[in-house]
Amino acid sequence: MRRLLLAPTLLLATSFGAMAADAVVIESPPEVIIAPVFNWTGAYIGGEVGYLWGDGDYADSVLNYATPEPDGWLGGVYVGYNYQFTNNVVLGVDADFAWTGADDTSAVFNGGLPVPASLDSDLDWTGAARLRLGYAVDRFLPYIAGGVAFGKVSGSYYDGGGVLVGSDDDTSVGWTLGAGLEYAFTDNLIGRAEYRYTDFGDFDFAIGGGTATTDLTSNDVRFGLAWKF
Repeated sequence: MRRLLLAPTLLLATSFGAMAADAVVIESPPEVIIAPVFNWTGAYIGGEVGYLWGDGDYADSVLNYATPEPDGWLGGVYVGYNYQFTNNVVLGVDADFAWTGADDTSAVFNGGLPVPASLDSDLDWTGAARLRLGYAVDRFLPYIAGGVAFGKVSGSYYDGGGVLVGSDDDTSVGWTLGAGLEYAFTDNLIGRAEYRYTDFGDFDFAIGGGTATTDLTSNDVRFGLAWKF
């Protein structure tokens, strides 16, 4: 009789054990957090430093000529505004102003022969107003930029004894073209690295009772840090 009572009990326990083993526990999938994609739309203001090297040609009314090549450090500020389209294309406007220490002292020639004189050239400041076109890759923004450039050049002419014959300065308008890369370290702090080529056009001087013209082009590299609003 005892065996008969144990048999159903064992059978029932075995059945419940099998059902428990076959039960499937469904767990909720982990929550996926999608980081927001950075958007470049907005205004910004920043500061920049860089290095500039120039290439010029000087010619005066008595056929003296020189090839000034001013180079030196630069530093300034820039402001602008970007708009990012839904296809990640970024269109913007950008303006900058920089003071430079670019200067050079060049020999003077006439008919291929050296003249006992020298020419000091200084690029005092530069500025530009440009359009920018880029393609956003989240927090990276490679871009090209071009527009109108401005610059002020000072020239001083010395005779062979180092005596100042005359000096003058002029501001000229030209064009500039460049390319760069920006990276958003945070939603507001944006770094920039850029190369730029600029043609400042002609600068006209009145030196020592005569007239002279200098045309100047430059290459420069710049690094900036801006705050985006």
